[in-house]
Amino acid sequence: MRDLIKRIRIESGMSQEQFAIAIGTTPLSINRWEHGKTEPNKMAQKQLYQFCKDNDVDLAKMIIEAKQYPHKENKLILYHGSKKGIVGDIAPVSRSECDFGKGFYMGTNTLQPLTLICAEEKPKFYTVEVDLSGLKVLHVEIGLEWAMLIAYYRKEMKDAEGSAIYERFAHYADGYDMIVGYIANDRMYTELTRFFNKTLTDVALVNCLSALDLGMQYVAVTEKACKQIKVLKEEALHPLELFALMDMSVARRKEGIALADEVEIKFRREGIFFDEETTKLLQSL
Repeated sequence: MRDLIKRIRIESGMSQEQFAIAIGTTPLSINRWEHGKTEPNKMAQKQLYQFCKDNDVDLAKMIIEAKQYPHKENKLILYHGSKKGIVGDIAPVSRSECDFGKGFYMGTNTLQPLTLICAEEKPKFYTVEVDLSGLKVLHVEIGLEWAMLIAYYRKEMKDAEGSAIYERFAHYADGYDMIVGYIANDRMYTELTRFFNKTLTDVALVNCLSALDLGMQYVAVTEKACKQIKVLKEEALHPLELFALMDMSVARRKEGIALADEVEIKFRREGIFFDEETTKLLQSL
């Protein structure tokens, strides 16, 4: 918190005295905040947040950069967001309707885990180190099979239950300890529904889902994989951080919708529809 407050002030080009006047506090309070002797209360943090909004200070960017852990050579550093914090040992206990089913989810950058938990009351942010040695890892490249696998885990293929295609994706990740794949954007449900209703082609679907680059996710789906995850850092998120991240989350959702709309228009005449794709997939079985 202290480094963040100091950075806000410095990037605003203000002295401690000027900054104190701008947010309605005392220079002594600013000094104590910047040296970590005290922290601003929730009201003061809201004033800091409003100052950033009024002065075009990119607070969310500062937070995302500050949470980035220093690179460690030959080490896989990932990030995890938790609604209330990890209790006990790390385990594959997320909701089963997540992108790749039940597991312990980690991202390659800080943005997605942070925005995922920013609406929670007492979220925790984790930096972890993952050892992949001895694990069977499934790498899912971006494409139709990636989209279909997510559709299966998100319960968007229920109408096809019992079919050859359904069984294919139901057992796609059998025997693997870790799944690695791209994170799909927030337009997923709408686009998958349109694809299954045969109003959107496979090419348009994949491009829509990947339009907003959210990075890669690593999902530990077995206890074996979870035991090879080491927590390097646990951080509680302050109200100031949550305010800024919620703003960014809303903005990126709108950005994703706008991008998907553009992609739909661009690719509406390319690719094939779900019934044609079903035939093609059945032939490959």
